[in-house]
Amino acid sequence: MAQYKFRTIFLIVACIFSSITLPSFGDTPPKHTFEIGKEHFMLDGKPFQIRCGEMHFARVPKEYWRHRIQMIKSLGMNTVCAYLFWNFHERTPGIFKWDGEADIVEFCKIAQEEGLWVILRPGPYTCAEWEMGGLPWWLLKNDSIKLRTKDPLYINACHNYLKEVGRVLTPMQVTKGGPILMVQVENEYGFYADDAEYMGLMRNAIVDAGFDIPLFACNPTYHLKKGFRKDLFPVANFGTNPQAAFKALREVLPEGPLMCGEFYSGWFDTWGTPHTFGNTDQDMKDMEHMLKEGASFSVYMAHGGTSFGFWGGADRPFKPDASSYDYGAPVSEAGWITDKFTQTRNLISKYLMPGEASLPEPPAANPTITFPPIQLTEFAPLFDNLPKPVVTDNPKTMEYYDQSQGSILYRTTLSAGPECTLKVDAVHDFAWVFIDGQKLGVMDRRKLNFEVIIPQRNKETTVDILVHAMGRINFGPEVHDRKGLIGPIQFINKDNSSIKIAAWSIFNLPYNNNMLNTLKFQKSTITQAKPGIWRGNFTIDKIGDVFLDVRKWGIGVVWVNGHCLGRFWNIGPTQTMYLPAPWLNKGINNVEVLDLTGPEEATLKGVDKPVLNELHPEKDFTRSKRPDVKLNIDEQKPEYKGQFAASDKMQSVNFKTSYKGRYFCFEALSSLDGKPAAAIAEMDILNASGKPISHQNWTIAYVSSEELTKINGSAENAIDGQAFNYWHSEWSGQQPGYPHYIVIDLGKTEEISGFQYVPAAANEGRIKDFQLFVANNIITKR
Repeated sequence: MAQYKFRTIFLIVACIFSSITLPSFGDTPPKHTFEIGKEHFMLDGKPFQIRCGEMHFARVPKEYWRHRIQMIKSLGMNTVCAYLFWNFHERTPGIFKWDGEADIVEFCKIAQEEGLWVILRPGPYTCAEWEMGGLPWWLLKNDSIKLRTKDPLYINACHNYLKEVGRVLTPMQVTKGGPILMVQVENEYGFYADDAEYMGLMRNAIVDAGFDIPLFACNPTYHLKKGFRKDLFPVANFGTNPQAAFKALREVLPEGPLMCGEFYSGWFDTWGTPHTFGNTDQDMKDMEHMLKEGASFSVYMAHGGTSFGFWGGADRPFKPDASSYDYGAPVSEAGWITDKFTQTRNLISKYLMPGEASLPEPPAANPTITFPPIQLTEFAPLFDNLPKPVVTDNPKTMEYYDQSQGSILYRTTLSAGPECTLKVDAVHDFAWVFIDGQKLGVMDRRKLNFEVIIPQRNKETTVDILVHAMGRINFGPEVHDRKGLIGPIQFINKDNSSIKIAAWSIFNLPYNNNMLNTLKFQKSTITQAKPGIWRGNFTIDKIGDVFLDVRKWGIGVVWVNGHCLGRFWNIGPTQTMYLPAPWLNKGINNVEVLDLTGPEEATLKGVDKPVLNELHPEKDFTRSKRPDVKLNIDEQKPEYKGQFAASDKMQSVNFKTSYKGRYFCFEALSSLDGKPAAAIAEMDILNASGKPISHQNWTIAYVSSEELTKINGSAENAIDGQAFNYWHSEWSGQQPGYPHYIVIDLGKTEEISGFQYVPAAANEGRIKDFQLFVANNIITKR
């Protein structure tokens, strides 16, 4: 293919090998060549179908890397994807971590020893439901930085990172005797912008870092042309319907091998929505099509693992991701065989390449243990363990104070006076307001409620605002996700006058080792409803994987023997936390639990099976998910009436004139198949210039129905930027018919010139006739 820069790559050799045998890493590796041909990927001059399985080494204990790689090989894969999360390796500017849990070279060596090739995906941006999409938090210390653009502040930081990636990993290229075949440049940039020059800068940075193997770019099927460059091999990401996806890919790739860069085996979980199991039957049909046609693919995820520590991200507009990254993948969170594993393995066994050996048997599952309930009897109240504050008259977000994670406490003194309102521009993410130590109210980013009424005060009063950060948003422009209170912070009287505040004390609570090691605990035999950290221990006589049952706790974080297991939240769907055996001691094991709202009981127990799909919306600290509102469109004339085509592709609607309003109401009037269901994968609303409006301040103001029992069909899925999941009208209980409604609150009045619609995959609830309303009075509170 003349329009692509394809390199044939050679290695010095010392032995004879089969067409698909992978070399062991050593001084005299076998000779291999790899190139992208006109019809196939070519390994050693022969067609090579890449069957890749995605596994994030950062989500798996290092001691288990070999086991999980063996599972992926047994699944039927000949390649493993290695995603690098920039913030995992450069946690402080200029200081890189490549050892221990971050030892990517060791991961590649194990893959090679086990007979797998490697596809490297170094970012700089990765998404992956990881904190800030893999971008380092410290980039946000500069107020003016524009991420994923040609902004020199961002580009220079990317160059420094990618240069270091090259120093570490270029020796692992196939050209040097290693297993790395290809390198991905950026990630799904078409979702973010349309700037081929920016993609060129990222490509050049990887080439300058010393990579001399084929480079490629991935995008969803309806964004393949955005940021497209002829010197980056294009692959398509999708979860179903490979026929339509590859047809779209051929529009930018007239000749060359077809590849799905991310073939979704399931989906990630967000707090408060059902666990995703995926559709195995459909997956097998789609995978068999690719196997028959000789198309390559990467299963995302083959093994999901766990977002340990504070590394879990958040979907947009703001849906925090669960720590379990089970993903409904063929290999479970704990590395177990699933039905999806067995079906995938059996299918691939029928389509092995000529000369390929039969698939190896999977390794034995790691043993599990249990332990009986234990009582945590030591408690360190958060407000009794505050560090030295920063005193200021201009409070900032965490990043300004060099804080990457955790909580931040804003404290001030309010003079005696009548009732007033505490008001901020935004809270990232949850804020509990205390008056003289007593909890008064909560501000919640999910619902954009950023006001709390402060009652009349007869004396000077201490106001504490405890803000807790979940993961930074990992998708879209919202990755510019600074944590804490977004100012100004105001106390407003009923006459709209402002109360002057003399000073604020800022307490940074990162929950790092320095903080945890200096806590002062007290004995406590009663449940505490205030924020703090509990401590206890449990004893085991043998070591094995175990799941901590945290159903009695509120919202917070768990550590065992100094290892942070991640976040928990009693609303579900995850009600257990995976604790791998290598992090346990035979005998006494120490456990600490941060709980911001207080447990029902300060107890833990160890169980041998995970609880991944148990929802408790009644335990949400802000209760109802949506306000009770009335839809007011009966007397309104729609701004637009239209009809969607029977197509999988994204469809755009442009108004003849712009309309202003805070609320955008989509009314679905009929379906293409005559059935009662409606579904939408994604919606974007266009501003006066025809550009998508940021989802940062969007919320679902009203939805007529949504499926929240059998699948995660929440209305938020229609505005989260992800096209694989979708809003679906209710069907497991009631099955309401048309019309169906979704009303989006844009957060402020916007000038709207049109919108874009992506239908749900697999012909789910395809909408035919629709109409649109734009106004400031579409809904009223009851």
